[in-house]
Amino acid sequence: MMLRRAGLGLLVGAILMAPVGASAGPALVFEPYNGTVFYAEDPDAQWFPASLTKLMTAYVAFRALKDGSVKPDTKLICSKEATEQAPSKLWLKVGESITLDVALKVLIVESANDVAVMIAEGVAGSQDAFVQSMNEAAQHLGMTHTHYANVNGLPNEEQVTTARDLAKLTRAIIVEFPEYAGLFQTIQVQVGNKVMRSHNGMLVSYPGADGMKTGFICESGFNIVVSATRDGRKLVAVVLGEPSIASRRERATDLLDNGFRRYFWKSLFGTSLDGLAIQASLTDGPAHLKDSVCGGGGTKPVTSRKRITKKGKSRAALNLDADSTVAAATATVNGATDAAAAVTTGAVRATKTTSRKTVTSAAN
Repeated sequence: MMLRRAGLGLLVGAILMAPVGASAGPALVFEPYNGTVFYAEDPDAQWFPASLTKLMTAYVAFRALKDGSVKPDTKLICSKEATEQAPSKLWLKVGESITLDVALKVLIVESANDVAVMIAEGVAGSQDAFVQSMNEAAQHLGMTHTHYANVNGLPNEEQVTTARDLAKLTRAIIVEFPEYAGLFQTIQVQVGNKVMRSHNGMLVSYPGADGMKTGFICESGFNIVVSATRDGRKLVAVVLGEPSIASRRERATDLLDNGFRRYFWKSLFGTSLDGLAIQASLTDGPAHLKDSVCGGGGTKPVTSRKRITKKGKSRAALNLDADSTVAAATATVNGATDAAAAVTTGAVRATKTTSRKTVTSAAN
């Protein structure tokens, strides 16, 4: 009987770990409360995080709020350094201010690079000091193959992470700071007369989706960490290196759907984030996808669904985290993009039974 059970476990494990379709880069699906991994592909391959960096920016800010060194109504002043950041941005002028509470909403919803710097300076006094706190937090969380060089994810050869490390960070946010769950569910925020909509269109398009963050630079491709809850069961998917917004959404949807369908068996036979075997050489550098994703220098991604391979090391050419720019440029070739979905379905947001919301705040 024990042999039969062991054999059944091996068979089910082999079936459930089978790939769920072609992919461009690392992918991982896990249950955040106990850390059980449902599926993993290249979880330790180094990758440029792009705006997924802002998950750590938010985490460090949450810790500062918890220890009382700052408060939600702490005013953050826009510095010259903040105004010099590339888009996406809130576009405040030097000397203008918003509260930390508003800044965190804009950070996640708009992925504003200038606001990330404002948070760093307001919480730690400088971006350098805040980056140090980010790296210390990463080590504390066991993100041993992650290094941060800035607070917003703009291109930097030294800023790298892995799908496994992003899973550990996401798990920490969900478990340690449940009071901020609503922040990651917010699909629209208004500051003064500026209305900003989330780049995470899966909050609208995927049933049960309730967080977290998207990111894009040409060198990394289209990345996402997305959480969803169905029938009281929560899963998180990490997808890195997709060639388009549409393929990123498709890949994440497939991974979550398969996870929910196989939840019972994977809960029995799955391994943990820490127990998952290393599946990539840690000496490999991060993938450089600029030529494959952006066609060798432009900001418009190519639309091929072919698997993207790692290239030799080269400096990133695109100096912006262009979630919104690329979404606009690719809308005609990718159909309804994540951002477009958020706009066109805005009229039905009020009928949603989830806690997704629109936040209105004032800049001063």
